[in-house]
Amino acid sequence: MKLCSTKNKHLIVSLEEAIFKGLPDDNGLYLPISIPQLPDKFFQEISTYSFNEIAFKISKALIGNEINDQALQQIIDQTITFDAPLVAVEQNIYALELFHGPSLAFKDFGARFMAAIMAYYLGQKDSNEINILVATSGDTGSAVAHGFLNMDKIKVTILYPSGKVSNIQEQQLTTLGNNITALEVDGTFDDCQKMVKEAFLDHELCQKITLTSANSINISRLIPQSFYYFYAYARLNGQPLVFSVPSGNFGNLCAGVIAKKMGLPVKKFIASTNVNDIVPQYLASGIFSPRPSIKTIANAMDVGNPSNFSRLNELYANDVTKMGQDIVGKSYTDKQIKSTLKNVYEKFGYILDPHGAIGYMGLKDFLTEQPNKNLTGVFLETAHPAKFYEEVEVILGKKIHIPEPLQQIMQQEKKSVKIAAKGSALKDFLLNL
Repeated sequence: MKLCSTKNKHLIVSLEEAIFKGLPDDNGLYLPISIPQLPDKFFQEISTYSFNEIAFKISKALIGNEINDQALQQIIDQTITFDAPLVAVEQNIYALELFHGPSLAFKDFGARFMAAIMAYYLGQKDSNEINILVATSGDTGSAVAHGFLNMDKIKVTILYPSGKVSNIQEQQLTTLGNNITALEVDGTFDDCQKMVKEAFLDHELCQKITLTSANSINISRLIPQSFYYFYAYARLNGQPLVFSVPSGNFGNLCAGVIAKKMGLPVKKFIASTNVNDIVPQYLASGIFSPRPSIKTIANAMDVGNPSNFSRLNELYANDVTKMGQDIVGKSYTDKQIKSTLKNVYEKFGYILDPHGAIGYMGLKDFLTEQPNKNLTGVFLETAHPAKFYEEVEVILGKKIHIPEPLQQIMQQEKKSVKIAAKGSALKDFLLNL
């Protein structure tokens, strides 16, 4: 598997280098030079495959011979130890539940795959300690923390915006200890993301410590996120689907687009966002205009300058018209999120989380706009509603069951380091870690 920077097609690296480097020197993002087309036989037989078998075949097609089959199978088996149930909510509308992993969020797929593939490469040679740097708006940090907990030769530093993640999300970030450190940043997620990117571009810092990223800027996160699109298709009788993807940093949508370019029959993607609607605005106007993020109850999507937009743009040759043929943008307010949470529960008995509510609304609105087409739609339910129990309980007027792992985390002591929203503050911390 060869990859290049979105800013320079001649800057070519191996998968191993892309994973450990995280970010190219030119501040682009790594993307495969070419995306393989899967054979017709794969789609003819896909309904007979298990989740792990689908994952192996997809990753093998992407990675090629860079990792031997036995090792790749072990990486897949370490990653996928839980299901991604497809739940019928109403006629022709399904929730793809991606929150059955250890941190109860879809990012467990990416974080666990990344941890397993890094462990494989580190085991192939003597290597120095590496430092994983990650910015989170909520769920990425906890998934990465659980994925890399207690791994040899790896330290993890997680930046999160103070007061802008849910209580449970914060507890998941700040209570594990060991090789995990949480930095509570006095700013927004965009500040955290900017600080991480500045650290990777700081040559003095990178000469002194080995840095890599676990954000969706790291290409190893996107590979496993493509698996469950194929898995959903396999369980719905191989019919072309509409996918509504709750979108903040747009890594999940990029993974879906990669799946489509590998041959997955997708009728349309819906980029469903909260009021931080930078990409829907781009699709409508052709102008990409990042701005400071606005706090919402769907906090994992509070992103004003989505990192993966450059990948998304490159996948469509910087052509908004081509992108618009595959992707429709939808955005929703907190008021609409609350109303949908309540209505879906009362009408169908299904409990959404705020992000899933946005995915549901995007899908429902799109399907309503296609009255003469018999389409089947899937929205990605990206986090367990218990992670937002304070909001959800008030909206629904009922207690939400909190899974045992979350109950235990809520009893543990929070440990975080508060720092200013400045690249220099992060640099000083890392140099003294």
